[in-house]
Amino acid sequence: MFAVKRSKDTGENPGALSLTMEDWKHAKSSGWSKHNKRKVPWKFQRCLGNYIGGLKDFKWNSTTAVGERLLSTLLTEMDGLEQGKCETGASTQKYEKVIIESDAEVVLKVLQQRRQKILEQRKSLPIASVEKRLIEEVQKHDILIIVGETGSGKTTQIPQFLFNAGFCRDGKSIGITQPRRVAAVTVAKRVAEECGVELGQKVGYSIRFEDVTSSSTRIKYMTDGLLLREALLDPFLSKYSVIIVDEAHERTVHTDVLLGLLKKVQNVRSKNVEDHTLVGHKRASNGTILEKENTDPGVSVLKQFQGRKLPPLKLIIMSASLDARVFSEYLGGARAVHIQGRQFPVDIFYTVDPQTDYLDSAIVTIFQIHSNEASGDILVFLTGQEEIESVEKQIQENLKQLREEDRKMITVPIFSSLPSEQQMRVFAPAPPGFRKVILATNIAETSVTIPGIKYVIDPGVVKARSYDPVRGMESLVVVPTSKAQALQRSGRAGREGPGKCFRLYPESEFEKLEDSTKPEIKRCNLSNVILQLKALGVDDVFGFDFIEKPSRAAIKKSVEELILLGALTDECKLSDPVGRQMARLPLDPIYSKALILASQFNCLEEMLIVVAMLSVDSIFYEPREKLDEALFNPLFLIGQSRTAKKCFTSPEGDHLTLINVYRASNDFMETRKLQVGNNKHEKVLRKWCRENFINSRSLRLARDIHSQIRGHVEQMGLCISSCGDDTLQFHRCLAAAFFLNAALKQPDGKYRALASGEVVSIHPSSVLFRTKADCIIFNEFVKTSDKYIRNVTIIDGFWLTELAPHYYAKEE
Repeated sequence: MFAVKRSKDTGENPGALSLTMEDWKHAKSSGWSKHNKRKVPWKFQRCLGNYIGGLKDFKWNSTTAVGERLLSTLLTEMDGLEQGKCETGASTQKYEKVIIESDAEVVLKVLQQRRQKILEQRKSLPIASVEKRLIEEVQKHDILIIVGETGSGKTTQIPQFLFNAGFCRDGKSIGITQPRRVAAVTVAKRVAEECGVELGQKVGYSIRFEDVTSSSTRIKYMTDGLLLREALLDPFLSKYSVIIVDEAHERTVHTDVLLGLLKKVQNVRSKNVEDHTLVGHKRASNGTILEKENTDPGVSVLKQFQGRKLPPLKLIIMSASLDARVFSEYLGGARAVHIQGRQFPVDIFYTVDPQTDYLDSAIVTIFQIHSNEASGDILVFLTGQEEIESVEKQIQENLKQLREEDRKMITVPIFSSLPSEQQMRVFAPAPPGFRKVILATNIAETSVTIPGIKYVIDPGVVKARSYDPVRGMESLVVVPTSKAQALQRSGRAGREGPGKCFRLYPESEFEKLEDSTKPEIKRCNLSNVILQLKALGVDDVFGFDFIEKPSRAAIKKSVEELILLGALTDECKLSDPVGRQMARLPLDPIYSKALILASQFNCLEEMLIVVAMLSVDSIFYEPREKLDEALFNPLFLIGQSRTAKKCFTSPEGDHLTLINVYRASNDFMETRKLQVGNNKHEKVLRKWCRENFINSRSLRLARDIHSQIRGHVEQMGLCISSCGDDTLQFHRCLAAAFFLNAALKQPDGKYRALASGEVVSIHPSSVLFRTKADCIIFNEFVKTSDKYIRNVTIIDGFWLTELAPHYYAKEE
């Protein structure tokens, strides 16, 4: 693909890609490699961009799959040149100056070959053979349930089938919801590549705080929560001709609410159901939706649709492991179809006896596979970061005790708070002769497909959240998986060929597992759900048509909480303006109220930072490259981490500490702007984060969230100002906003949460862990091995009766 020529032979060829060996050596020194394409040197990007940019139907983007493959090819050939090789077999020593030049026709041919390969892959998918029949089913039925087995191609192919069949005429779009952000992003990228378009044009995605779409987007992947927010502005989802709810079996709280909403919207827009309308509306003779006189204020947003015709909405519910009967009954006897997958056989192995320590059993199984089984990577499911790091450390120690030839194993972790550049390591192939062991949370069950997996180790447990509405306590505990989860996990071993799954429990225990995971709506705080339903005009939240109703106690608790926050009136109506403002912000209600109050306390600038930082995974992080040093000196990592954290620590609590981190990063970037170009900002920030034990991914996301929330509050007309050095005002604002999360010190040094009466401890990660202030507020209350509160700040207890007199009696 790339030819070597003398510099004098290149002439004035405008298509030449002029990159010298000096450029290549500089690129290598900057850290660019086939496994780290994020560090593409600017000169390489510019040359490739100018060179390929003129090609028909192809816009250069170094992050696209095609762009990455071209870069990989260039890297391979540059490696060869450096070693004195080239395509013709000539030695680079013969040239005074080595220049890489490429022919546009050759590159175009490579692109065509890539597209041809993608087309062949699409045709080989099981779903390709039933494309025509699927289109007919969608045309005949307004609601369709599709049970597509793993590997059938349903998620990527069905939206394209519908687009090609004309379902996007008149500017309409196809919306596909995913329960997880990572799935929405990765699938959208794949479909854009299959369509041969730039991501964000015909195919795009939209998740909370990130929108990669445009006016020309017709296939849109998004989280289910984001579609709910769209319904606030467009209650009939009028821009969509088809809505696909994918991975419906996961039953997230947003999925369940969305199903109830879509059921109503579909009835209203269906051409076959003339007399079904939303509460407070009637249908005119021409089929348009009219607003009823004296309608409930909660649905006044529908006025914008008065006199407007609405085409029918096609609704598709889709999953690989769906109980079609439950969904069919809920949706009025909707038709269900089954699509065969491309799952290779997986042998399942159980233990003879129950295992008392599943972590130890997992490590033993890893080394048994490594010693006795054929080549192939191993995927191990664990419950969280702490377990993953513990198992990884033990594996490294065990490898040292093996012979040199038996040590050919690398471990790669993946969990949600891991920086994205490190998450990408799971997709890179292991070095020749090595076996890769992926240590993963349940993110690897459905959200991402990792190539090369042949063996799965399933301990049969998962860390799940549950919520006790009586005590107002959220627990994070390890519980058994469901049968559906166990099947999803074992299926990971059979995506590319026959595989094996080792379940670390007896077969009799499998039979005792629940068939499916308990829906999230039955084990979470419903305050955000209730607020969204009220904003959508659903007055009777107790009577809302959930597929499975949450407990009445949970709904009642959430309504009471929203009344205390001022989002609802005593008559349970959405308050104006506070309730409507809170519903507009894509945040938990308590954070939305904090921002509104902060504008009154003249510290909205600080509260914006705090809310953004609390909206991401843990900011502080212990980098992998420090772990080796920690193995030889266990106190080394802890000491370095604490020293770095002290640079930002505020003795008043975690909230000001987070503000210090955010502002320190801003100050650092402002200083470096004068020293480096814009294209090096990200690299410089990542280095600063490593040195200060900060999760660069979380910080980058917090900066994006801050920017977007700031835009929201500016549109709402809130006063954005800073309290400066007057932190007293900021502390009073925290007390006013989080009065439901106050705790008093007890004689034994622990704390009593005033709202629930629970006795709790400050989490070790808090800067106040060893401080014993009389009164504090917190943002998170969880139960793991103990009952902990996190994100803590000191306040004056007397402020509570002053700032929240409607909740705290004077005598308290």
